[in-house]
Amino acid sequence: MNHYPLFADLHNRAVLLVGGGHVAERKAEMLLKAGATIYAVSAHWTPRFQRWLNKGVIIHGGDSFSADLLDHVFLVMTATNDKSLNTKVFQAAEAAGKFCNSADNPTQCSFIVPAVIDRSPLQIAVSSGGTAPVLARLWRQKIETLLPQHIGKTAALAGRWRAAVKQKLHGLTERRRFWEHLFNGDFDSHVARGNETAAETILQQQLNQHQPLKQGEVTLVGAGPGDAGLLTLNAIQAMQAADIVLYDALVSLEILEWVRRDADKVCVGKRAGAHKVKQEEINRLLMDYAQQGKRVVRLKGGDPFVFGRGGEECQELAKAGIPFKIVPGITAGLGATAYAGIPLTHRDYAQTALFITGHCRPDGDELHWQTLARGRQTLVIYMGTIKAESISTELITHGRAADTPAAVVSQGTLTEQHVRIGTLRNLAQLAADAPAPALIIIGEVVKLRSELAWFQEHRNTAAAQMIEAA
Repeated sequence: MNHYPLFADLHNRAVLLVGGGHVAERKAEMLLKAGATIYAVSAHWTPRFQRWLNKGVIIHGGDSFSADLLDHVFLVMTATNDKSLNTKVFQAAEAAGKFCNSADNPTQCSFIVPAVIDRSPLQIAVSSGGTAPVLARLWRQKIETLLPQHIGKTAALAGRWRAAVKQKLHGLTERRRFWEHLFNGDFDSHVARGNETAAETILQQQLNQHQPLKQGEVTLVGAGPGDAGLLTLNAIQAMQAADIVLYDALVSLEILEWVRRDADKVCVGKRAGAHKVKQEEINRLLMDYAQQGKRVVRLKGGDPFVFGRGGEECQELAKAGIPFKIVPGITAGLGATAYAGIPLTHRDYAQTALFITGHCRPDGDELHWQTLARGRQTLVIYMGTIKAESISTELITHGRAADTPAAVVSQGTLTEQHVRIGTLRNLAQLAADAPAPALIIIGEVVKLRSELAWFQEHRNTAAAQMIEAA
């Protein structure tokens, strides 16, 4: 984030505007709409500017700029074609601790004026941080078409009832749920038709009938292998509705950005050999938060039901009588291999794809190596890099050819994605060189990467540096 977004209250606050041309005129128009008291400095004025001055709408601050004009103003804007003057104003504003915006010069701006969609009191600002203002305006136009004209009236009406709702509903969570339920119902439809009386009647009825939730729910959400573009619509909706999110170590920061800003986020990540939070503690947290009436999202890398222990968590929730939902995600075995240009099945090379984990229960059954070592099938091994040497040895011992192609994909689907290509014989070395998390793929389909990867990587920006091992 290059700029911290904020909305400034300029009502009856003094703003110094240096410039009297057409660009400054556009700045002045927006400042007047915001209720600012404008002190304009220029020796030359557009006809419209002159009319404002004659009517006293804008105050003449002088023909030339001097630093003492900054003493009693809230912020400063420059809009002249004199670069040296703009620089002088900006430097003086910086020295005086005043926010300053210089038109068409991002390097001399301590704040940026965004493109605005105005449905007062609802406002939406779009900014490129001064790098591409035309692009920001184009997106403002697109967003503008999505927002109904009456949405400002809806916001204003809700604002008149905000104090009453706050008095009746004391918790932030309860108030948020009340407003969400209201806005998703007939309330907004009545405002759109101009029937505010009916809208207020609905609001009053829902406020009188509102009952706090005594028990919440848990949603297990598959976050996919890392690229936020692979999130499902249901996943985004659940993350936006959550009161609290318990997320894994494999969930990328890019994905966490989709979580609602005021939701609590708790990392419960586990890594092989370095457990941070035990599974029993995760189960307890899920139940405790749900029993507090919260909407809980358990955010898991990949898919909750593919080596994610989601089934175990659901069992515990079911025993406790806590309602839960499942939102599937794209598992790493599908996402990372696709981004690497490795198909899992192919009529010439593999008719079967097996997903296995190299990290089993300490008392678990031994893998059936005779089945895994069969030819014309693809093995996708999760959490297998630590045991890569024994995996290689067992597969070769049980009949898989030592020269079977193998790949290790690290940081799958992210910009840092690396793919190391070799054979089953040197799998241990491939895995040792691979940063975690990593996925192992073994099978003849790996050969197809040389044909497919170039096209995939040039179409998908998430595939980046690729390292090939002989």
